[in-house]
Amino acid sequence: MPDYQDRMLTCVDCGTEFVFTAGEQQFYSDKGFKNEPKRCKACKTKRAEGGGGHAKVETTAICSQCGRETTVPFRPTQGRPVFCRECFQARKVVSAAR
Repeated sequence: MPDYQDRMLTCVDCGTEFVFTAGEQQFYSDKGFKNEPKRCKACKTKRAEGGGGHAKVETTAICSQCGRETTVPFRPTQGRPVFCRECFQARKVVSAAR
């Protein structure tokens, strides 16, 4: 079992150094993560809140089941069905009952 020690890494967004702790390294290893973190905690939080380069997508689509217009939080893939919230929830209940 490796002996982990705190390491200093450089954030790819802001360029500041941050500590990749021994505990975090153990966690990454336990989870099978291959890449170490690229961003400091502040930049990671900012990115998660939508402040990063990836804006949340809201797309208007037609529900494949009921035909109503709905918005979905992703860009639909051609050939894959899209469901409104009600139809999606109903499908989840049916599949859970099986």
